[in-house]
Order: sequence, then structure tokens, then C-alpha cells
Amino acid sequence: MTSLALFSRNFIKHPRMLGSLIPSSRFLVNRLLDQVDWGKAGTIVEYGPGVGTFTGEILRRLRPDGTVVAIDTNRDFARYLSRTLRDDRLHVVEGSAAEAQDNLQDRGLARADYVISGIPYSTMDPVLRERILRTTHDVLQPDGSFLVYQFTRAVLPYLRQVFPHVHQEFEPRNIMPARLFYCRRSPDRKATNGRRETRPRVRTAADRQG
Repeated sequence: MTSLALFSRNFIKHPRMLGSLIPSSRFLVNRLLDQVDWGKAGTIVEYGPGVGTFTGEILRRLRPDGTVVAIDTNRDFARYLSRTLRDDRLHVVEGSAAEAQDNLQDRGLARADYVISGIPYSTMDPVLRERILRTTHDVLQPDGSFLVYQFTRAVLPYLRQVFPHVHQEFEPRNIMPARLFYCRRSPDRKATNGRRETRPRVRTAADRQG
């Protein structure tokens, strides 16, 4: 079965889990992955890799000693990835993103530099969503980033409850047009290739009097 046929079949079976009839466009893939500092990216975790649209490009850009842990609850997708993406740097896990910390530890990995996710948080059970987001925060390196793509802005308040800084972008060249959220544990920098975010200075009472 081709990747498109497999993806479409699973969308018909589980529309709330996928959200789109076809995989992400190259425009969305490139825009999201351009946020990664590939020189420092040693460990990347991907939630919901599906047929490997992002996974294959991650492996193409990843340094030789890097590691990708791709976690998917869908058995068809997990088996497809294991069969089609033959790369020693890739570890495919059939399971929940809520178990990301255990999955890293099982492979002798402490924390992730990046977590990439396209799973639909707005249709997810609230308890599971909270657990996944808290787990993601905990598995990231202190300067790590959580890169999220969704088809609505519904996830934004949940992200802001966990991450001090969330930067948003929009990619129209996708079916459907996608919202991108770049989340960091550190509040003083955006997840945009390490560029430091500038913030307006807050005026104090002394400033106003002077």
C-alpha cells in the first residue's frame, strides 16, 4: 500500500486522530523544520509521525550521530515506518506520546533537543492532553523547543499553560492551511533559529515621574 493510500484509509477510520485527508505539504514540512538548529539537534522526538512525511526529512537533515524517536498510537503507521524508513538513527514506538519520557529512558537517552508534534490536541481527552504537554516540557532540554503544527488555534491556551513562551506562525500552502506554534521552556528566546526575542522595556513608577 502506498503512503497516501494508507494515510487516507486511516483518516476515514480515525478522522479525529489525523485531521486531514492527505499528509502535510513540503511547504509546511520545510517551514517547521527550519526552526531546528541542526548543528545542536542530537535527539528529536516526533509525536504522530504517520507515514513519515516529517520523519524522512528529519532523518535527511539530522547529523550522523543523532537519534529520532517516532511515537505513534496507530499500529499501521508504526509498522509502515519500520518497514520503509531503514535508518539506524530511527526508533519507531507504537504507543502514546504521554510515555515519551519512558521511551527515551529505555533507549539510554536523557532529554530531547526538539519535540515535533502534529497530533490533534483540541479533540483529545483533556486529561491525556495535559499529561502529554507536561511530559513534553519535562523531556526537553532547558533550551529545547516543542514545535507544533495544527489546523486551528484551539491548542494555544493549553500550550501557554505549560510553556513560558509560544511564538505563532501560519502556513497557507497546505491542505488544510496550518497553524504553527514554537514553544520553549526558556521565556527569553523564540524558537526561531536561536534569534533572541526583543521585548519592550516596562516603565516603572520612577520612569514616569522622571
